[in-house]
Amino acid sequence: MAGHSQFKNIMYRKGAQDAKRAKIFTKIIRELTVSAKEGGSDPDSNPRLRAAIISAREANMPKDTVTRAIKRASGGDEDLDYQEIRYEGYGPGGVALIVECLTENRNRTASDVRAAFTKFGGNLGETNSVSFQFSRIGLIRYPASVSTPEKMFEEALEAGAEDIVSDSEGHTITCAADRLNAVREALQKKFGDPQAAKLDWRPNVSVPLDEETAKGLFKLIDALEDNDDVQTVAANYEVDEAILTKLTQ
Repeated sequence: MAGHSQFKNIMYRKGAQDAKRAKIFTKIIRELTVSAKEGGSDPDSNPRLRAAIISAREANMPKDTVTRAIKRASGGDEDLDYQEIRYEGYGPGGVALIVECLTENRNRTASDVRAAFTKFGGNLGETNSVSFQFSRIGLIRYPASVSTPEKMFEEALEAGAEDIVSDSEGHTITCAADRLNAVREALQKKFGDPQAAKLDWRPNVSVPLDEETAKGLFKLIDALEDNDDVQTVAANYEVDEAILTKLTQ
């Protein structure tokens, strides 16, 4: 697997995490509160909050929960002093990982992230030690039902997207990071709200893994994603689809 499959490879494995509803809600609530506190409570003028609301909707988060998180942040609650921190390192097989966190306790988070890397055969590095192996991009997803691949390609390209990949699961649109909001808004007018619209990390190179190494890497990623402080984990692994299916069942 290569090229566009890097995204599909990672998204496919992440599908196995969807059952962790409480963890997902906790992460989304943190993103809602931070984005509302920093950019205001109006999603029309706060693109980051808009993206968080889309994530909440996709996770089937109750509207009341979303509203409370935004109101709490807008009220200037001093307990919401979350800091954004990025950790970088290597996992089994030399896979590069970027771990993005929102935390109110830097020491706790650093200790927990370091412990996960150590326990599962990884090494935590310095900031920017692996990020050069990734590109920062805008990522937008729509379900397959909203459009034909041809129509989505045409509209996304016109909106300023750089790449569009469509398959039976949906449409994945990528664009320059600074074009994310413009592309999202243009596509919303045609197809409604996307399933996701966010900044993401795209691997520039990928590391092929055998089954045993992939199993060890997934244990590390699972441990990181189980941490409430961890918002996202990006990695540049590549696993054969048959192995991936076996490990995620």
